[in-house]
Amino acid sequence: MAESCVFCNIAAGGVEANVVYRDELVTAFRDLNPQAPTHILVIPNEHVESIAHIGDHHPTLVLRMMVVANRIAASEGLEGGYRLVTNVGTDAGQSVMHLHFHVLGGRKLAWPPG
Repeated sequence: MAESCVFCNIAAGGVEANVVYRDELVTAFRDLNPQAPTHILVIPNEHVESIAHIGDHHPTLVLRMMVVANRIAASEGLEGGYRLVTNVGTDAGQSVMHLHFHVLGGRKLAWPPG
């Protein structure tokens, strides 16, 4: 765990969050600054800076995150669709340097996004 990383602390249970899912690999919680009616972050429990830092030693981590995101979308009733987003680096808008997927839905989402 990167001790100064807020997402590592959420995954470890040391920082309170509105957790909607947790298992041995992944934690998901509601975003504090939602950009859509449903805005849930799916993070690995292990500190990984971004999707660019996924390597051969993470053979199932991203797949698990995507499966969890799909389950969350179903449980949140996002039948009309949802967006799954990850940002890599500050130029792309990554504000917490811990890999996370945004599950966004509950309204029509515009394109292009940014």
